[in-house]
Amino acid sequence: MDKSKLPKQETVPYVDIPKFMGNWFVISAIPTYFEKDAFQATEAYTWNEKKDRIDIDYRHKEGSMNGKEKSIPQKAFIYNKETNSEWRVQPFWPLKFAYLVIDLAPDYSDTVIGVPDRDHVWIMARSRVMNEDRYNELVEKIRKLGYDTSKLIKVPQ
Repeated sequence: MDKSKLPKQETVPYVDIPKFMGNWFVISAIPTYFEKDAFQATEAYTWNEKKDRIDIDYRHKEGSMNGKEKSIPQKAFIYNKETNSEWRVQPFWPLKFAYLVIDLAPDYSDTVIGVPDRDHVWIMARSRVMNEDRYNELVEKIRKLGYDTSKLIKVPQ
């Protein structure tokens, strides 16, 4: 599939930042290099009022459930302040990557985060286990958006 011909991804209409903050379990992902072979992956979001940003604490066990825990702290800046659904995430200076909230359950129990080039995507939930029907619905959505779902890897929790 020629991704350059795909339309721009739509983000959710609005993200209530205080409701979005907290702990998320990575249910599955088309992972980045740093997340390959991740077990028990989580992201914790904290609003940093003083710096007007979101502090992200990504953690996972490497290679197995008993593997060494790795932590990758990141910063996120709200790029679209009208919707709060497009951020720029900075794993380290000076890099900043677009982070798109492309799905969000009304009760903020799960979310899908994508990137413009569709090379990476994350399905996350507030609990370690996600309803299989809901999971399949989200996988189908991201497939229709042009992500290669054959690269989607379930993260053991």
